[in-house]
Amino acid sequence: MIFDLQQFAIIVSWAATGAGLGLFIWSFVRESDAIRRLRFQDFAVVLMFGSVLLRVVAQTRPMTVFDWAWVVLSPLFIAAALWRLDRTSGLPGAGRR
Repeated sequence: MIFDLQQFAIIVSWAATGAGLGLFIWSFVRESDAIRRLRFQDFAVVLMFGSVLLRVVAQTRPMTVFDWAWVVLSPLFIAAALWRLDRTSGLPGAGRR
């Protein structure tokens, strides 16, 4: 079996999507503090949009209109979530319990 970097990137991106979805579900089911819930959701957005962006870039078929929409919108959502993670990092609910 030959190591294929493209296939490895797609597998890692699906794992990141699963982790992001898990964080998003965890934020609703198990987290009661509003700031920590928001931070879990922001980190989930970064993981999920980043992994979708990686899959779009790593694909072999020509890009469609929807792929270009992902390429344009994903960095905006990632930047917004990272900005909010930075803004909420010093708040009392942001640290570990």
